Amino acid sequence: MSAPDAGKGKPSAPSSRLMYLGVAGAAGLVLVAGVAFYVATLKNHHEKAVAAIPVTVTSKACEPNTFSVPAGERTFEISNKSERPVEWEILEGVMVVAERENIAPGFKQTLKVRLAPGDYEVTCGLLSNPRGTLHVTPSEEARAQSAHTTMRNFLGPLSEYKFYLGRQSAAAIRTAKELDDAIKAGDLAKAQALYIAARQPYKRIEPVVYRFSDLQNTIDPVADYFEKRENDPAFLGYHRIERGLFATKSVDGLAPVADRLVADLTTLDERLKAMKMTPDVLIDSSGNFATQLSRDRLPVGENRFVETDLSDLEANLEGIGKIVGLLQPVVKPVNPELAQKIDTAFRSAENEVAKQKSDSGAATQTSNGVDQRKELAAAFANLADALNGLPSAIGIDSNGT
Repeated sequence: MSAPDAGKGKPSAPSSRLMYLGVAGAAGLVLVAGVAFYVATLKNHHEKAVAAIPVTVTSKACEPNTFSVPAGERTFEISNKSERPVEWEILEGVMVVAERENIAPGFKQTLKVRLAPGDYEVTCGLLSNPRGTLHVTPSEEARAQSAHTTMRNFLGPLSEYKFYLGRQSAAAIRTAKELDDAIKAGDLAKAQALYIAARQPYKRIEPVVYRFSDLQNTIDPVADYFEKRENDPAFLGYHRIERGLFATKSVDGLAPVADRLVADLTTLDERLKAMKMTPDVLIDSSGNFATQLSRDRLPVGENRFVETDLSDLEANLEGIGKIVGLLQPVVKPVNPELAQKIDTAFRSAENEVAKQKSDSGAATQTSNGVDQRKELAAAFANLADALNGLPSAIGIDSNGT
């Protein structure tokens, strides 16, 4: 047997190269495991960072009264520890950034909102209670938000919506003056007929009007948020007139209230004319307002003294529809699926309102039952879900043209 043949029976020692490869492979596995652990840690940290922020509203204040959160999309969990239904608002000056209405005593509700860095005020239950302070700090999350659309895409829609706001605001002033004249003339029947029509222009622009907290609280406030409810001197606006015309059935004492309504609507008109129209006005307003309707107003109704909730809702839907119509040409090129989802949801809500109005035989919701209100709330919740997809679909590149 030759020497080479003799060597075949002995096992060969592993080469240095193979040993290096084995060590490198093991190190790679350790590295992958380390990266996976790090990512999981970051994920857990992120989940904790975006957990709901608890806020308690008592009969006198918010707890905490001052707090800080990073910018971006945040969820607040509001607990009502008072004995009255409350609303909780985030305010930037007099402008409402987001709000949650009709939080029942002993219950919790959540509010999700996109917040830019800055300092905000928060309302704490009754309108007479002191306000809290919310500090929003810069964050990577907010800076990393994607942008898909340039300002040029919005020039036409913003201009047209500004014109629409002006036209409806002027109509609100005109009809309020007609109502004021009827009240001063002592004509109860005419004032009752004019009241229903007078609210329609205001309800059409309510998706934007709700941002003006101070005017909203004098033009169309809910009595529950005042210390003495309907008997509170600060309870003014449409609902105060509604109470006199349809509950008390008298125009006595309503002339000063009607004068104030005309004055406040005139101030609103001036604010709207001076308001800087930005894409966020269109992108956020319709979804926020549809959410507010489905979650806070529709389950309980709004008009307690006259049965006009469906008529008001129809006007609200016209206002939302105006925004939807202006945004569809912007949305379709970047997200046709969302555009179709919004269109379908809007038509469904429109059909549900029309159906219930036809079934009731009048512009009323009071005669409808809990099930009908649930159906309305579900239709508007579906619409809100579709509209709330707009911010991520058509974020703005402010440097684009």
